[in-house]
Amino acid sequence: MAPTDRFISETIFHVRYAETDAMGITHHSAYIIFFEEARSHYSRVVGASYADFERSGYWLTVAEVHARYIVPTRYAQPITARCWIKDLKSRTVTFGYEIVDTESGQVCVTGYSRHVCINHAGQVCKLPASWATIMQHGLSQL
Repeated sequence: MAPTDRFISETIFHVRYAETDAMGITHHSAYIIFFEEARSHYSRVVGASYADFERSGYWLTVAEVHARYIVPTRYAQPITARCWIKDLKSRTVTFGYEIVDTESGQVCVTGYSRHVCINHAGQVCKLPASWATIMQHGLSQL
């Protein structure tokens, strides 16, 4: 369930045909891509573009991802991808997600992903202070 004490971004799109199986149901792997789009959207909205983060010499490598499938989505269904920061530490950030039926509000999938900051040499490092400050603001913004 999405928290009520922090900023949550929302982006809306339709399930594409290529993301479904032979039954027209969204393939489970597509939700990880939906999470990624929600995370990128979150970063853009709060003013911490992930593209700029990478250009500055860092990556957020995925250390863990989890998805809980509650209700299936289908081809052409409008869905809302919600994203927020669950946890922020000096070297890691964990994002939370909900994939929701845009029309009914039904939560279809929940999940999270934990990321470790590394530099372009592949070494674990602290999140850049400027980026971490913006992300920290998202933890307290209502």
